Amino acid sequence: MPERLRLVDLVNTRLELFLDQRASHLSTIGDELAVFTDASRDLLGGGKRFRALFCYWGWHAVAGTVDPDDLLADLDAHPDLTSIIDAAAALELFHAAALVHDDIMDNSDTRRGMPAAHRRFESVHRSREWRGDADRYGASAALLLGDLLLGWSDELLDAGLSALPDAAAARSARAEFHTMRAEVTVGQYLDILEEVAWREADERELLPRAHRVVVYKSAKYSIEAPLALGALMAGASLEQVAAVRAFGLPLGVAFQLRDDLLGVFGDPHVTGKPAGDDLREGKRTVIIALARANLPPGAVTLIDELLGDATLDDHQIATLQATIRDSGAVDTVEQIIARSVAEAVAALEHAPLSRAARAELIGLSDLVTRRAH
Repeated sequence: MPERLRLVDLVNTRLELFLDQRASHLSTIGDELAVFTDASRDLLGGGKRFRALFCYWGWHAVAGTVDPDDLLADLDAHPDLTSIIDAAAALELFHAAALVHDDIMDNSDTRRGMPAAHRRFESVHRSREWRGDADRYGASAALLLGDLLLGWSDELLDAGLSALPDAAAARSARAEFHTMRAEVTVGQYLDILEEVAWREADERELLPRAHRVVVYKSAKYSIEAPLALGALMAGASLEQVAAVRAFGLPLGVAFQLRDDLLGVFGDPHVTGKPAGDDLREGKRTVIIALARANLPPGAVTLIDELLGDATLDDHQIATLQATIRDSGAVDTVEQIIARSVAEAVAALEHAPLSRAARAELIGLSDLVTRRAH
């Protein structure tokens, strides 16, 4: 849709300007710091801007009295839109920070078809033949890049919130951002905890524990929180905030479950990640919990022995993929995705939100859950 593309262009332009400003600042400290803004530009050059889109439509759902095409065509005539563009861009910076840290923890080689940040820094270390361990340098430099992006996301959000005429709305939006940041951080911890401590859990708890990771590591910060942030910036009522959450959480679950399927079965030429990457990383996802619950003991043993082995070859990946498919887990996850999307769409039916936003959110619900990458 034209307004969707226009919004993405506005967010991209804001990010470019922001990084130009930060590059100028870093250059006053030292030319060698350009590596941070260069890596940031490359990482932020990709992505689908889903969080930015949901933030904007959460705002429009409450504030939208103007046709979206007219609204985005004349930014100067709608000063509140400048604030929401800043907030939307801040979410993309936050997401980039999370990706950098996630790739370090998962020891991933690629991100969006390019070397992951820590691999990028490792490569520089090796090519320059610097002293010390290249892997350690790469992880350390990437950790700092992630921290820098996290701080920058705060700066950009503050710029947007400070321009809001409603101070109470700004405080509520800031609190939402704080909650999102805390929840995704502990959700990431729960994810890595499951990889190493899952044997301590009762078998009956593996599925709900995997679902908890879905909710807090991804579903809330990918869709629910951006929607709520935008709505709160528009001065949403309690009923309106509840409505966007009722839509955003089940859709966020569906979004992450699709991502989990891609992590096991996705085409590396499309996803930008190696085939079966989640299997090598040992992700104890909903798919794995469902597969284990429906397989005979021998197949469960096979999964438990191979999952998390970073040296898995293509044949072993294919064996794991076939075993998971045979369990019926893929079909079950597809059913959960469909039910979650239906629940999200149903929540919009009588929601006190703008008609344009409800229509766009329904369209986005299909886009984010049927993607191939």
